[in-house]
Amino acid sequence: MRITRKFWERRRVGKSILVVAASVLLAAMGGDLMAQEAPARLEMTSPDVEQGKPIPKKFTCESEDVSPALNWSGAPEGTKSFALIMQDPDAPVGTFVHWVLYNIPADASGLPEGVPQDEVLTDGSVQGLNGFDKIGYNGPCPPPGNPHRYFFLLHALDTTLDLAPGASRDQVKKAMKGHVLGSATLIGTYQR
Repeated sequence: MRITRKFWERRRVGKSILVVAASVLLAAMGGDLMAQEAPARLEMTSPDVEQGKPIPKKFTCESEDVSPALNWSGAPEGTKSFALIMQDPDAPVGTFVHWVLYNIPADASGLPEGVPQDEVLTDGSVQGLNGFDKIGYNGPCPPPGNPHRYFFLLHALDTTLDLAPGASRDQVKKAMKGHVLGSATLIGTYQR
């Protein structure tokens, strides 16, 4: 009985010593590790497209067909540019591309509504070719039937892409390989 009691007393003392030692170590390292801030995470939102909800008709081929406003934050350290691809994986012909935009400046925190369909924008961003064989944004235009999902894929890159205007999604993806620091996705739906 005494051996068991001594054993537990020693074990309790051992735990106390470990707790004190850990506290001293944390203090020496500059404070509580739990209080340190987690690294920023790239996130994207839109005042026009709510995550997982239907995209308003204004941004589709059935109306004005202008691009929605997009906002992002939490760019990883070392970001030199952003690339944006909008695509519909539910199209009958396979994934259909609606927008390709690259070399968006690193200090950008979003895009306004109605980005012009110019090859090169005033801030230096470059637009690629979409599935309609046009430069810039063309919105959802699915055949009648089930709703389609539209993915806005934003990538923070550690470089700018050496691509001329009018590059395809596949060319942009190939050029981005090995340069993606972080990504964010916004998904909207549309049905006709």
